[in-house]
Amino acid sequence: MSTADAVLETRVVVVGKSPRQLFWMRFKQDKAALAGAVVIVLLIFVAFFGGPLAERITGHPQNEPYSDIMTDDFGLPKGPNSSFWFGADGAGRDLFVRTMYGARTSLLVGIVASGIAVTIGTIIGLLAGFFGRWADTTLSRGADVMLAVPQLLLSIGIVAACSTTKEGCVRGLIQPGLTIVILVIVLFSWPYVARVVRGSTLSLKEKEFVEASRSVGAGSVRIIAGDLFPNLVAPIVVLATLLVPQSILFEAALSYLGLGVPPDQASWGQILADASGLYDVAWWLMVFPGAFLVVTTLAFNLLGDGLRDALDVRTDR
Repeated sequence: MSTADAVLETRVVVVGKSPRQLFWMRFKQDKAALAGAVVIVLLIFVAFFGGPLAERITGHPQNEPYSDIMTDDFGLPKGPNSSFWFGADGAGRDLFVRTMYGARTSLLVGIVASGIAVTIGTIIGLLAGFFGRWADTTLSRGADVMLAVPQLLLSIGIVAACSTTKEGCVRGLIQPGLTIVILVIVLFSWPYVARVVRGSTLSLKEKEFVEASRSVGAGSVRIIAGDLFPNLVAPIVVLATLLVPQSILFEAALSYLGLGVPPDQASWGQILADASGLYDVAWWLMVFPGAFLVVTTLAFNLLGDGLRDALDVRTDR
């Protein structure tokens, strides 16, 4: 066999990979991101089914007090035991059951508020970056104003003003409780998304594929929806995963200050607020809901970092 024949026999077949295959190949190498994704899936399961399952397993309804068996002679709650796995709170209620129900409230606030904020920020960022001029000036300055105000202070004022009566504010349009908490989080979250999307749009609209679309007569809506937005999906997804834990912590901070969800609706922030006066004699009131809050925040951050690395073609792995 000649040398040429040998070369032909040892030809290497190169198989192309789709963007989805390349993403998964890079993402699965990040064990921390995979662990974060698994934890998030488990937390979503807990949010949907954890509370009812906990009630069925323990036989302790969420808001039913057990002061006769779970408080001592001084009215202080007792710690974990075989029947009350996480102990009891200050009212004698099962802390395990309330923590499971708290996952539903905290994740609901985090995911819904982040989803609305990402939607608003994406629309505003796309419009500002694509059209420029007066649209960019108006929308960008509006985002800058929102970023300049003291967020926590203004949030406390808004939530307090809308929670003084059952009618809420704006003639009953904004109701106290979860509604006002979600609206406040959205109000101060969308500018971050808008700034990132605007910067990416300014870069993308000068690319050749956008100019090609213009040359064949594509309108602004067609270019934004068909050319720009698909190329922004990756950073938007990463932003959303990083925004969820911030929203959860924001809700926890408001609940800790007594301005979050109603007292009869469990959330991790509300449980921690109830424990603020008893942490020195009842450590479990802080440890268990605090651990869930820390693990949730860490899982979303790890997933966001993993998605960013997997979607960024410039990252060398």
